Amino acid sequence: MYLRACMINWDGIRKQFPVTEKFAYLNSAAAGPVSRASCAAASGYYEKMMSDGDVHWNRWLADREAIRKKIAQFINAEPQEIAFTTNTSSGMNVIVDALEDRGEVISSELEFPVTTLPWMHRRIPVHRLPAQEGGIRIDDLQRAMSRETGIIALSHVQFSNGFRIDPERVGEIKEKHALVLNASQSAGAFEIDVQRMRIDALCATGHKWLLSGYGSGFVYLSRELLDQSLPRSIGWLSVEDPYSDRNDEIHLRHDAAARAELGCPHFAGIFALGASVDLIMSLGIRNIEERALAFNRFLTSRLIESGWNVLSPLRDEQMRSAETLVQAEDPAGLVARLAAQKIIVTKKPEGIRVATHFFNNETDIERLIEAL
Repeated sequence: MYLRACMINWDGIRKQFPVTEKFAYLNSAAAGPVSRASCAAASGYYEKMMSDGDVHWNRWLADREAIRKKIAQFINAEPQEIAFTTNTSSGMNVIVDALEDRGEVISSELEFPVTTLPWMHRRIPVHRLPAQEGGIRIDDLQRAMSRETGIIALSHVQFSNGFRIDPERVGEIKEKHALVLNASQSAGAFEIDVQRMRIDALCATGHKWLLSGYGSGFVYLSRELLDQSLPRSIGWLSVEDPYSDRNDEIHLRHDAAARAELGCPHFAGIFALGASVDLIMSLGIRNIEERALAFNRFLTSRLIESGWNVLSPLRDEQMRSAETLVQAEDPAGLVARLAAQKIIVTKKPEGIRVATHFFNNETDIERLIEAL
């Protein structure tokens, strides 16, 4: 056994995810399944809207603020530094708004496009570091820092091959640079502490490892960054007293929500995210991280034993994540054949990507190995 005995009833937790009754679902890096609790939280909102209309508006707003506090606690931030979004792209654009005058950007050739394209769209130069043995070297990052650069924008875990950076180490060497973290492939699977890691801005979607479905997510802007910049886009709820209905003057709020939450909230996504964070925090993010990594070690060992070529960087355990890139010919055909056996993974140009989350078990992995 690769997993330590634990007081958590993981079999019971697995039952909270009905997808496991049908599939060996190894695809959270693309889209994680929704739990019974998150489904109930979102559908409960729609049921009330169906039966009662808008009479619960004030209650929903209060519930939103309670969830905002949970998200802040989840990443060790202040509630005013957190805004709800509907995906990573909306969050990253809020970050670019706040930092577009800070200089050029250092990123990586491994990055998901949303980490680089919004900066390029504003005509901000982006320097993409070449990958070295499937990862990013701190020395290369330091050498890229110059008078012209002012931003380091990287993913905590790379979607392309599962490489995981150490944000705390990057925070230690960033100097005057603002550290921007795309946490869409890590939030919900790995610990994030924006204070300890010296992260200035962070965005994450809820539909991957946070297991709360499409249309959910959040963005973090540090207090310092909020004080030094103004929002580029605003809505009627972005002012201090929106219910005064003033259309002749602006008194902006000074929190992250004023920048990102334009107009009426997407309550269903927020409530689903809140239920997911409740579950994750009840289990403990470090327990989840340990379990995800243990499964990853088990998976990669079984793949190598079976003769498959693992492309994810494994030379350093600190680089390991809960994603594994496996070389294969005809990735589309292989993914389709696995899906026919109810084993769900992601197609990549080099092969298939396999993702192991806390609701998975060793049986899921063995089903994959046997099918391969």
